[in-house]
Amino acid sequence: MGLFSFMRNVGKSVFKQGEDEAKAIETLIKMDLGDKINDFKAEFGDGLATLLGKCDSKATKEKAVLLVGNLNGVERVNDEKLECPASDEVTEFYTVKSGDSLWKIAQQFYGDGNKYNDIFAANKEVIKNPDLIYPGQTLRIPKKG
Repeated sequence: MGLFSFMRNVGKSVFKQGEDEAKAIETLIKMDLGDKINDFKAEFGDGLATLLGKCDSKATKEKAVLLVGNLNGVERVNDEKLECPASDEVTEFYTVKSGDSLWKIAQQFYGDGNKYNDIFAANKEVIKNPDLIYPGQTLRIPKKG
């Protein structure tokens, strides 16, 4: 996939003063994705997070990128060293704008606002409550066939 850009000063705050940011990222990924990534390591500096390891799927890789990219203080995520099995799955990424809701986003991408739960399910590691999304947050939008 490559290098992804995010809004640096929005998102969940997990970095504490004097703490190793890479270790904080590793802890977050381990908590939210468990054993779906083997040998996971993170590097962090100047807003750039580099992720390394072996994912069980493309979806897990995308979720790891979004979990890290949606952290306050992260501006870019490099996933080139985060391996995953080949997949034909097509996913779009969408950055939430002011006034958006999952219903509105589902209407835009799927033509049916009732499919907002599909977006919520694809982002459950990033969105803890479907009513609490925020401008600048980036979401996975799986293509529906």
